[in-house]
Amino acid sequence: MSKLTIQWPDAHAEQVETAKGRLDVARRRLVARSPEGILSVLATVFDQWRDPQSKWRQRFREEFPQASGFSREVAEAGLDLALAEWTGDALRRAVEAELQGTALGSPRWVSPFSMTSVVLAGAIPMPSLLAMVLPLCVRSPVLVKSAARDPITPRLLAESLAEVDPELGRCIEVVSFSGSDAESLTRFLAAECVVASGSDETIAAVSARIRPSQRFVAYGHKLSIAIVRAGTRSDEELGALAEALSVDIALWDQLGCLSPVAAFVMGENPEKTIDVLGPALADSLARRQSEWPRGEISLEAAAAIRGQREEARMRAAGGSSIGIWESEGTEWTVIGEADLEWRPNPLHRFIRLHPLEREDQLPEVLSPVVRNLSSVALAGFENDSERTAIAQLLSQRGAGRVCRAGRLQAPPMDWYHDGLPLVLPLTRFTGLEISVD
Repeated sequence: MSKLTIQWPDAHAEQVETAKGRLDVARRRLVARSPEGILSVLATVFDQWRDPQSKWRQRFREEFPQASGFSREVAEAGLDLALAEWTGDALRRAVEAELQGTALGSPRWVSPFSMTSVVLAGAIPMPSLLAMVLPLCVRSPVLVKSAARDPITPRLLAESLAEVDPELGRCIEVVSFSGSDAESLTRFLAAECVVASGSDETIAAVSARIRPSQRFVAYGHKLSIAIVRAGTRSDEELGALAEALSVDIALWDQLGCLSPVAAFVMGENPEKTIDVLGPALADSLARRQSEWPRGEISLEAAAAIRGQREEARMRAAGGSSIGIWESEGTEWTVIGEADLEWRPNPLHRFIRLHPLEREDQLPEVLSPVVRNLSSVALAGFENDSERTAIAQLLSQRGAGRVCRAGRLQAPPMDWYHDGLPLVLPLTRFTGLEISVD
């Protein structure tokens, strides 16, 4: 006789509810702790993750690539670059600057939300690392829904925190369930504060479930670009620019919001510059493929890359001045465009170079992506006044960050993701209009 197996239809929902119950108990101790003490613990955890020899980095190397689809080399290089300046002291300074800054004006009390639910997305680990610890900085326990492509980072971070400080470790709970599990999602999103990352469709779906009385902090779809001031640069100098751009394109296989989807070449006769920069960038991407092999891609993604290559070849055959530099497979692609038209980018190390004769063309060029523009990398801008002028123009067009080429994937700890402060959106403030003895 076969055994009778009972499968509860709401098992995941019950797990979410149980996790919330544990966090409610942990919160009573959390709110009694000093922010300085909490920051000290979190600083220690971040410093451990920065150490390539720590057991957490070793476990990350072993477990993350298979789950995420990224190659081990890309994961290691991306984490090394991004965490180089994400020190414990940097976290402490960033949080204290926001909570104790004079910009707050009159005296205010900070009070935490009873719980913060965090919806993670994608497979790039750095946003997950930061999103999980920031609510703790303002003494709010954290309920985390791990992303399908990265169940590793949240679990390892929670374990590393628990090892340093078991009490604080109990203030993070990581759960996993399908996005189509309506009951689990409803219970998960019942927290006083909800933080969500993902596509615009995901953000809209989460937003529809949020009550007006809840705090909702959303990070939707974003993209980044590069702008190259080429001028009369030598082939050697353009080669150095290509090396820097190849870092931004190759890391995380161009799948994050900080990955450039297009590069605009400014200056006199930009088409001639593209004729030199294109093959130089292709050579750099070929070397990156040897150093940091691209990870797995779907058949659909590979087909999209081949389709865009063929579309460019058809336009070239029709008389357009288009350069095409490509790997034998689909590992990397550089398209030298003849105009400023936005075209589909299948990602996975696929980049378009557009000629931009005048700086005043930028506002119109960026209009189609003004709501989704994240960061901009500048290359070849050696004059401070030029850099400042272009940065101001980009700021007016929605860019949240302007940096040097080669640094797109390494934002500082205190950068304003999507223009939002780190911890101020995650807490409540009480204005004091009476004297406090």
